Amino acid sequence: MQIGRYKLKNNLIVAPMAGVTDRPFRMLCKRMGAGMAVSEMVASNSLLYGSEKTMRRANHEGEVDPISVQIVGADPKMLAQAARYNVDHGAQIIDINMGCPAKKICNVMAGSALMQNEKLVSEILEAVVGSVDVPVTLKIRTGWDKTNRNAVNIARIAQSSGIRALAIHGRTRACAYTGDAEYDTIRAVKAEVDIPVIANGDITTPEKARFVLQHTGADAVMIGRAAQGRPWLFREIEHFLQTGEHLLSPQVGEIQAVLIGHLDELYGFYGEHTGLRVARKHISWYTKGLPGSAVFRHRMNQLESVDEQMRAVTDFFEEQKASSERLLYEGELAA
Repeated sequence: MQIGRYKLKNNLIVAPMAGVTDRPFRMLCKRMGAGMAVSEMVASNSLLYGSEKTMRRANHEGEVDPISVQIVGADPKMLAQAARYNVDHGAQIIDINMGCPAKKICNVMAGSALMQNEKLVSEILEAVVGSVDVPVTLKIRTGWDKTNRNAVNIARIAQSSGIRALAIHGRTRACAYTGDAEYDTIRAVKAEVDIPVIANGDITTPEKARFVLQHTGADAVMIGRAAQGRPWLFREIEHFLQTGEHLLSPQVGEIQAVLIGHLDELYGFYGEHTGLRVARKHISWYTKGLPGSAVFRHRMNQLESVDEQMRAVTDFFEEQKASSERLLYEGELAA
């Protein structure tokens, strides 16, 4: 998978997710097998450049190349300015968000709402591509509602504007994240353009990744929500695509080690006060489905110190391991 001058190690990409794909999460997913991770979106409003949140989102220290930063907005000049700003702060690929369905984004005619205005799409893409000397990519949806799927038109505009890769979420803006993603539109786009096409939406298992790649002819898949609390999904998919065989699922001890390492990075990146709060959702994702996790999560969300949170996580997983060993021992006795 090649994007401009950057050759990715594979065709598995972490989707940009607001409030999720911060530097610790991106770096973890890359270590777990992702070929690239796109940052959470950065607003094009120049007044936000000095904010603590924006500075954190522009922090790529220690991150493995290539560094892809997503920008969002509706004004071509401001988006071009945002692109230059992020390149000056380490971005090696600029990604433009025309896929976000959130009301607060669409209400200012940004994100996927832009797909209603193909002329403005063209103006934005040409302005951003012309403003930087790094590859520019684009994230879109299939259209703004089911009767207005214009992804093929947008893809043609993107290619002629100099966009170097196109990611498509298999839902319309109106669908948000409801219903099932559809891949026929992505296949139609792939048949119309020569630039790399990245398929996104409901890719939750190695088998689903293989199906989507085969059905659409896409060059890569982009994975978002399925990797929350399961960053090892990338290595599982990579192994399956290469061999047709499944890796063993991670044992409780490995899940614990990955989560503890992730928490340490979150505390260091955000500071203890914010890190504690950001960590809560990740802990919930990692522990979902484990015995007793609902009660644990409720108790854990009441804790107000990093030490208490880390101790609660350690105790929970030690209980999980003890329970697993007890069941194994009882099984051996029964045999």
